[in-house]
Amino acid sequence: MLDELKEEAIVNKVGGRFKLSTLMQKRLVQLNAGSRPLVETVSTNQMEIVLQEILEDKIYLDAVDIMRVTGSNSDEQDAPKLDIGEV
Repeated sequence: MLDELKEEAIVNKVGGRFKLSTLMQKRLVQLNAGSRPLVETVSTNQMEIVLQEILEDKIYLDAVDIMRVTGSNSDEQDAPKLDIGEV
């Protein structure tokens, strides 16, 4: 088990265990589909990449549990669709 998951800080940062699980699953689907990591890392472990993205505030769940990338504007036409339910 990854050490970051043992700490309550990451759970509290996201808003609970369910939200953490949802965010991680959605991001893992994107990475498996070929998305590039939003953080620089030497690790190829996708779980570690997702955890690092969360810890660095690169991704989050909005009020309706859609995954967003920090600093992106979802109203732009060229913005990538990030939620697996938005395809």
